[in-house]
Amino acid sequence: MLDLLIHNASLPDGRTAMGVAVQGGVIADVSPGLNPANAPAHETLDAEGQLLSPPFVDAHFHMDATLSYGLPRVNQSGTLLEGIALWGELKPLLTQEALVERALAYCDWAVAKGLLAIRSHVDVCDPRLLAVDALLEVKRRVAPYLDLQLVAFPQDGVLRAPGALDNLKRALAKGVDVVGGIPHFERTMADGAASVKLLCELAAEQGKLVDMHCDESDDPLSRHVETLAFETQRLGLHGRVTGSHLTSMHSMDNYYVSKLLALMAEARLNVVANPLINITLQGRHDTYPKRRGMTRVPEQLAAGLTVAFGHDCVMDPWYSLGSGDMLEVAHMGLHVAQMTSQAAMGQCFDAVTAHPARILGLQGYGIAPGCDASFVLLQARNPVEALRLRAHRLKVYRRGRLLAESPKVASRLHLAGRGDAVTFQGP
Repeated sequence: MLDLLIHNASLPDGRTAMGVAVQGGVIADVSPGLNPANAPAHETLDAEGQLLSPPFVDAHFHMDATLSYGLPRVNQSGTLLEGIALWGELKPLLTQEALVERALAYCDWAVAKGLLAIRSHVDVCDPRLLAVDALLEVKRRVAPYLDLQLVAFPQDGVLRAPGALDNLKRALAKGVDVVGGIPHFERTMADGAASVKLLCELAAEQGKLVDMHCDESDDPLSRHVETLAFETQRLGLHGRVTGSHLTSMHSMDNYYVSKLLALMAEARLNVVANPLINITLQGRHDTYPKRRGMTRVPEQLAAGLTVAFGHDCVMDPWYSLGSGDMLEVAHMGLHVAQMTSQAAMGQCFDAVTAHPARILGLQGYGIAPGCDASFVLLQARNPVEALRLRAHRLKVYRRGRLLAESPKVASRLHLAGRGDAVTFQGP
């Protein structure tokens, strides 16, 4: 007898009336027509045609800063640089206990939203490595229900900030997973390029993945992604390196981008755009026309790159909003990138599921036999409807175990002249 059977489910690839059989925390079978009569199970769930999706994955977040909005003050200009300065004011006031408490609270939000894997950058420029120790503790605590991957991130510049390189190496030795960087925040373009080379070489030596904040700028001459692609190719790090943000590409001329995309494809560079934050922080120095700022997602996808959408920030020095909802992130990305064809909207759904899972190197991800029985049941019939409605999460499972559930959302209308009240489950 199976542990769990979910039947009459729709899947992201368009299949309907599907059954998903679970045994020992692993998907044993995915077939049309599976039902309690022909596949008995200890627990059964009729999905009623709703969408069963792999869990959401966030490939770019800052959990050390999350839920700190208003500490010690609010970002008045709304700019990236004031946010960095504000974070610098907050760092001396941080305690490990408060960092852990806020991060665990956010992880609860994430699980309720079906977000079960997060890559979080953690600032290593504080020599105490307070945030590193805090998030390593959080990673240990949430491991039964959420995959947390950490990036050693030198927020103030690995060459610009005294001791940052040594701090970064210490963070890796403590168990941080990924090498990070921020070349556009170094003192000069030359220093930025040197930091990319240095950090990629360090990652190659230690067998680590790389994820750099790269060219988070409106300056079209901020071209560190070119160096990142070159070093990836030179060191044989193909597919293991991610450029996050890449907002300067929005301002670059098309001729240069045509060269750059080919270099990125040759290096199999991964890309993470952060729609909510990119559209908020970029273009702040423009009057009108005002730039959108998000990187060239459709062109990167067309070049064969793996592109994900990240949440980046939730209630922190850079962004006052957010709730851990990756469908909200994808919804914004769809609009900013004008990805409104059926196929493109499907790519936006993939950008918060399959694509970030590939970037993080998650094992056993997906809805197929042999994969982990981790999935979220959405109150929607297909990925496009899920994006349109920012669909309600009905059930969230991790390796066959129910983590979160909520009743269907429905509205009851009482309209004059319409007779009895009308109940419906959304627009």
